[in-house]
Amino acid sequence: MPSDEFRPPGPELFDYPPLWDGAPFWLTKPVLLAVVGVLVVCALAWGAFSRPKLVPRGLQNAGEYAYVFVRDQIARPSLGKDADRWMPLLLTFFLLILLWNVMGVIPLLQFPVTAHVAFPWVLAGVVYVLKLYLGFRHQGLAGYLRNAMFPEGLPKALAITLYAPLELLYIFVTAPFTHAVRLFANMFAGHTLLAFFSAVGYWFLVERPTVGGVAVGVLGVFMTCLLTAFEIFVMFLQAYLFTMLTAMYLGQSLHPEH
Repeated sequence: MPSDEFRPPGPELFDYPPLWDGAPFWLTKPVLLAVVGVLVVCALAWGAFSRPKLVPRGLQNAGEYAYVFVRDQIARPSLGKDADRWMPLLLTFFLLILLWNVMGVIPLLQFPVTAHVAFPWVLAGVVYVLKLYLGFRHQGLAGYLRNAMFPEGLPKALAITLYAPLELLYIFVTAPFTHAVRLFANMFAGHTLLAFFSAVGYWFLVERPTVGGVAVGVLGVFMTCLLTAFEIFVMFLQAYLFTMLTAMYLGQSLHPEH
């Protein structure tokens, strides 16, 4: 059991008060970082694409690499000929989520915005509404449900008794829930682990250095560095997965035959 003096990071890591006394209750550090992230993505996009050169250099070169990656690895496999049409949304999602995630390892900021569940819920909600709108518009309500619950080649008895109820649950409950929670849970867990091992290193090396405690503190610092490198990979992976699922959901609504 930890002593009364040393308490591992707990829920207060994610419970931020208003930025100053008298500020609105919603004006917290995660909200500020979210707004800063949006402005940074807008500034980067403007700097990269507002005056494109025939031979890209600097920021334009980086922006084109990001665009090509999202287009070829995320958009085209799910959306085909409609990929370019949806690139503004997909590229924005990828860059914004990636930046929000990376804020968790930037000194002084040190909080991944997507570790606050409200932000993944908003993004997943936008995708969910858009997916249903496109599905109903292109297939009709009956056609959308029929194509989803009764795919060709599946025996009717099996579809009615098992597949259709599960698919209905997936469309209206599971899909939007997992879309948001996958991103949130990974960032929440990663931030908690980094905070815990950072606290261990600080406590045993700075606050209460002892002969035996120094070894524990060094281990805490080592684990913090190791997990930071791994967490950066996870941050990129989660931005990729969220955007890929967005493209997949849009593709299912636009091209039910696939």
